[in-house]
Amino acid sequence: MKKSMWTAACAMLLLAGCSNSSSTSTASSVAASSAAGSTASSTAAASDSDTFTVGMECNYAPFNWQTTDASDSSVELGSGAGYCDGYDVKISQDIADKLGKKLVVKKIVWDGLQPALESGEIDAVIAGMTANDEREEGMDFTTPYYSSDMVLIVPKDSEMASATSIQDFSGHKVIGQKNTNYDTIIDQIEGVDHVTPKAAYPELVLALQTGEAEAITAELPVAKGIVAANPYLTYITFEDGKGFDVDTTVSIGLKNDTRDTQEFKDVQAALDEIAAETRDEYMLDAVNNAPTGE
Repeated sequence: MKKSMWTAACAMLLLAGCSNSSSTSTASSVAASSAAGSTASSTAAASDSDTFTVGMECNYAPFNWQTTDASDSSVELGSGAGYCDGYDVKISQDIADKLGKKLVVKKIVWDGLQPALESGEIDAVIAGMTANDEREEGMDFTTPYYSSDMVLIVPKDSEMASATSIQDFSGHKVIGQKNTNYDTIIDQIEGVDHVTPKAAYPELVLALQTGEAEAITAELPVAKGIVAANPYLTYITFEDGKGFDVDTTVSIGLKNDTRDTQEFKDVQAALDEIAAETRDEYMLDAVNNAPTGE
């Protein structure tokens, strides 16, 4: 995930609360692209029939990121927090438009997304989330809206930059994001030094900078952005049979036991209308447009 403001984000960890594991959230206004000049109430309820309220981290570029710069696709966040932008915002806006509703985005830390969905604070999780057995116990997922490859990010001058298999990292320090597949898959490396995970990717990049870790697990679009923002880093791809065995698709999470409802079917139908070519264009734009902090 990222051509994003990794350098700036790392420097602002204490201010931004990247390591905060609470489920606090910030309500956003409706998307600027569809409602320029207007804002949604910070207490907008997900049950409002005129809105489609989506939860995401706004800290996981190119899927979603927080920025001070407005764009045609960005959503203004309340309390002077700037905007949320990225691939997930584009997908969310398309779905909201097809549903005939206004888009509202709530910035919610990763561990707070499912509780927010369960409580009705949001209508959907569109946050680069992969459906798995554990999550499907508490959410119903649509079909995937994007798929990529799993890679490892390392310092460019590292001896590991020439690795060809994940098993080359046996005995080395590898880190991933907390409570995600990107952490659990690390144990597929025999004899790996599995570093305690971090809550957000800016913290993971900082772990590489300080030597706490030697490699970070990431999806390819994220890795591209991180490397673009941090030229001293590179990423490693692997041939079939030499990489991670992991599902890299991401899907929309909706409230549990709603699969047979009209609401679920409407969201799925809206997603189905977004062509594969359009989805690829959205991701390319997100990778290219996410701020680098330069």
